[in-house]
Amino acid sequence: MPSEPTEPPARPNILILMTDQQRTGFTAGAGGPDSMPRVDALLEDGTRFERAYTSAPACVPARTSLLTGRFPSAHRVRQNSTPQQAVYSSDLLDVLRGRGYRLHFAGKPHMHAQPEDFDAYHGPFMHEGGPADSPEQEAFDAWLHELDHSVAHDPAPFGPEVQLPARIIDGAIRDLDARTGEDPFLLWVSFPEPHNPYQVPEPYFSMFDPAEVPDRTVGPEVLDRMGWRFRWLHSLIEEKRPGFDTEWRRLRANYLGMLRLIDDQIGRLLDRLGPVLDDTVVIVLSDHGDLVGEYGLQRKGAGLPEALVRIPLGVAGPGIASQRRAEPVSIVDVLPTLCELVGAPFPPGVQGRSLLPLLKGEEAPAEEFSTMYAEHGYGGVSYGEGDRPPLHFPYEGRSFDELNSVTQSGEMRMVVDGRYKLIADDLGTFSLHDLQEDPAEIHDLIDDPALAEVREGLLRRLALWMMRVADDLPVGAYRPREAPHNWRWAVPSAAEGHGPEGHEAEGLAAEEHTAAGRPADPPR
Repeated sequence: MPSEPTEPPARPNILILMTDQQRTGFTAGAGGPDSMPRVDALLEDGTRFERAYTSAPACVPARTSLLTGRFPSAHRVRQNSTPQQAVYSSDLLDVLRGRGYRLHFAGKPHMHAQPEDFDAYHGPFMHEGGPADSPEQEAFDAWLHELDHSVAHDPAPFGPEVQLPARIIDGAIRDLDARTGEDPFLLWVSFPEPHNPYQVPEPYFSMFDPAEVPDRTVGPEVLDRMGWRFRWLHSLIEEKRPGFDTEWRRLRANYLGMLRLIDDQIGRLLDRLGPVLDDTVVIVLSDHGDLVGEYGLQRKGAGLPEALVRIPLGVAGPGIASQRRAEPVSIVDVLPTLCELVGAPFPPGVQGRSLLPLLKGEEAPAEEFSTMYAEHGYGGVSYGEGDRPPLHFPYEGRSFDELNSVTQSGEMRMVVDGRYKLIADDLGTFSLHDLQEDPAEIHDLIDDPALAEVREGLLRRLALWMMRVADDLPVGAYRPREAPHNWRWAVPSAAEGHGPEGHEAEGLAAEEHTAAGRPADPPR
C-alpha cells in the first residue's frame, strides 16, 4: 500500500531532472546495477512509474510532448530539425508563468522554447559541448567533437569537473543562488548524457567492469527476424565502422559510468537545495531509451522496441505517495499533471492525462490506464530495405545519424498493454509481440489463432488511441466536452449527465499557434 502523502503547497517549486537517451532497467531501483543511488533514494520516498513511455523515440518530438502535453502527430514536430513548428495553445512555461513561477533552465534544450522564454537560462549544452568558461572546458569540448559520437575505449583525459553534467549543475546552482523574492520556481535541468558519445572519466570509467555489465537480451544474430529498419541501420553502421558491435560491453560500462556521474551531480544540486526540497516536487525522467547493444545496434533509430520507447519516470516531494505504480503512462502526461498540481486549467489541445490522483495513491480506472500509445516516423511513404536515397550525411566516412530519412520514413504506431504490444505501419504491416515471453520482440504473433482475441482487442484500442490523438485545435465556436483529469475513457456516459467541471480554458490562448508565435495556417 502507498504511504499516506502530506498535502503539497498550493504552488510547490518544481524541479525537472531530465536525462537524454536513458534506458530503463539500468539503475538499481529499476532492477539493474547501482548506477544512480541518489536518484533511487529520492524516488524511494516518492512514486516510481514502472511502465512509462515516451511519445516518440527521438529527442525533439518527445521534449515537445513534455512541454505541450500532445503527441507528435498533433504538435507536428516529428523530427529533430523542426522544433519551431510546434503547434499548441499554451505550453508548460506559459502555464507556470501564469501561476507566478520563475522559470529556470540549465542544460540541453532541443525544444521550441527559447532562452528568452526563461528568467534564467544556462546553455545550450549539446552532445559535443556547451558554454565554456575555461581553456580546459574548451579543450574537452574539442575532444568530444573528435570522438564523433563513438565509444571511448580509455578514460576521458579530463576530470569530472569539466564534463557537461558538472558544468550544467554549476550554472543551475549559480542561477538559483541569484534568485530574489518568494515566487515559486521551475528548474528544468536537462543532461545531454547518457546519450552518445559514450565516454566518461575516472573514477567512473572503472566503476563498472565490462565483463560484469548486464547481458544484452539479443545480438545481431536476430536481425533476420526483425523489421527491415533494424537491418538497414546495422548495415549502414557496419559499413562505416566495421566491427563496431564488438565494443558493446565497453559501451555498457561507459553508459553506466555516465549515469553515476550524472547522479553525483544531481546529488550536488539536491544538497544545495537543502530544506527548499521540502516545498519542491521533483520529476525524474528521460526523453527516450537507448539500444545499448541490443540487436547489435547502438543509440536509437529503428522502430518502436521497448528499449527505445520505455523511459524512467518518477516523482517525489510533498503530497506524493511512496509507491510503485504499474499503470502504463506517458511523457505527455507530465504537463496536465503539473497543471492540476498548481491549480491551473488544462490548455486547449492537451492530450495527456493528469497523474495527480495516482501520485496521491488513489486507484486508477482500468478503462483509462490499461494501455499506452506511441508514434514513429517523419511521414511520407516508407522506404524499403534495398533503398539508398541521399541522406543529410554522406554514405562515406565514419559519421552517421541514426535518425535519418530512411529508418524514420513513413508512419508507425504502437499500442501496448501489460503484456502484449501491437505495431502498425503505413504499408499495412501489423505485428504482435508477447513482451512477457519475448521481451526483445523477435517473434511476430499477429497470425497466431490462439491470440485472435488479444489481437482484435489491441486493434480496437489502437483505433481509439488514434481518434484520441486527433487534434482538437484550432478552438472554434463549439466547445468540446471535457473530462476530469482528462481521463476521457473514464468519463460518465452521456446518460449520466455532463459531470466534468473545473477545467475551463479561461485565460489561455484560444487560437492555435506555432512556437514561432504566428497563427498557424487554417486547415484546407
